[in-house]
Amino acid sequence: MELISSADLYQALSVVLMPAVLLWITGGVVLGMIVGATPGLTATAGVAIATPLTFSMDFQSAMALLLGIYCGGYFAGSIPAILINTPGAPGNAATAMAGYPLARRGQANLALGLAVISSVIGGWLSALCLLLAAPGLASIALKFTSAEYFALGLFGLTCVAAIAGGSLLKGITAALLGMVLGCVGIDPVSGTERLTFALPDLLGGVPLVPALIAFFAITELISKGVQNSADDIVATQDQVRLSALLPYYIRHKWLVLKSAAIGTGIGMLPGTGPTIAAWIAYGEALRSEKKAAKHEPDNPQSEHAESGSVPGVIAAETANNAVTGGALIPMLTLGIPGDTVTAVLIGALLIQGIEPGPFFIRTETALFTQLLLVLLIANALVLIFGLAARRALPLILTIPTRILVPVVAVLCASGVFAINNSSFDVVLIAALGLTGYLLLRFGYPMAPLVLGLVLGPIVETNFRNALAVSEMNPGVFFSRPISASLIITTVLVLLWSWRRQVQASRG
Repeated sequence: MELISSADLYQALSVVLMPAVLLWITGGVVLGMIVGATPGLTATAGVAIATPLTFSMDFQSAMALLLGIYCGGYFAGSIPAILINTPGAPGNAATAMAGYPLARRGQANLALGLAVISSVIGGWLSALCLLLAAPGLASIALKFTSAEYFALGLFGLTCVAAIAGGSLLKGITAALLGMVLGCVGIDPVSGTERLTFALPDLLGGVPLVPALIAFFAITELISKGVQNSADDIVATQDQVRLSALLPYYIRHKWLVLKSAAIGTGIGMLPGTGPTIAAWIAYGEALRSEKKAAKHEPDNPQSEHAESGSVPGVIAAETANNAVTGGALIPMLTLGIPGDTVTAVLIGALLIQGIEPGPFFIRTETALFTQLLLVLLIANALVLIFGLAARRALPLILTIPTRILVPVVAVLCASGVFAINNSSFDVVLIAALGLTGYLLLRFGYPMAPLVLGLVLGPIVETNFRNALAVSEMNPGVFFSRPISASLIITTVLVLLWSWRRQVQASRG
């Protein structure tokens, strides 16, 4: 594809910079941040709610509102993840693992600042990829079959299971437990019931958002409840100047680029989304930090991401928000949604009489350019609003535990109930939260457990589909270059983790 001409760019700028369009972008970002920061609600819900409002709007205003919600919602889920260990959306679960311990150590301002800037960097870089290489990247995505999806899911699962926590065995056990939870419901291939215990509410499986709230928020609330209030004092929050954040990005520049590439790449694969992207990037941050700690044991910045660190926040949020541009690639070039939000956006485009597909960029270059500019401006507004609010948001941590715990519990319960209007989901998060607390008490990490729940259905379904297509020949996973490369890399990660653990035990 040729780059956008100066005439197309000038025309798009003249439209997007109109006061009415800028106002719609601003409103969308604010609405997206409110929705995204509310536990139980996601950017998908925000875009779905706002889409009917666009029936009477023109193309520019409609896309300004919806893309503003899209970008604002993807970032805002990191706010409750960092402050109260409650991911606003599944894609922010990895951010909770890395950011919440920082907040407990008095670095909430730092964590929020990094989350804002990383989100915007991820969004901008993915928009740049959308501009430069959309058709080419979409053709790569089309080469992914069930074998590649299985290998990718296995790779992401193994990376976090092998590196998170101190024990390889416990990490793998937690991942397997998460995969078992992912098997609950109706078998996608045979149609039989599995592990439902005759409960109709489990026929659809364990819902992801309630499960995340249970394993992060409810587990944390139970932990606070069994502790003495004197043992749960939050450190005094440090105020970090904006200029002090730059050295972190200079130090971790390659991690930022890798995370943006991961987010864009995962985003353009239909049916994946920010959750998988954030976890894989988070796993890469873990691996990089452990390697740095080995070579620089006296370096105070070589922190392990699973106990809360700068690299974990940077990687997770960069990848999470790089999905926004990546998911638009298959949507605009193939008419295939990259994630749940773009599935709703396709409906919004059809409302405007525009059908995305192979000829959209070539025949509707002006509209494509407007979408890119709206995406860039929306991310810029996320940066402005996010940085403006980062000094006030940590005040939440000063609320006494006896007040904060019941308030958060009510928010979690109401948010979970609002998803499906189901009281069963409220009972479910209590049961899963208690299970998560017991697992933590015995040293089992949460990251592999949650990722097993996310990736388990993907790994299982694509494994079975690949074998069915190849007439039960397991060689199909090694006869395709992408699949074989991912499986070999997975084995190498496991061997590296096992060797590192053996050396540590001997030392």
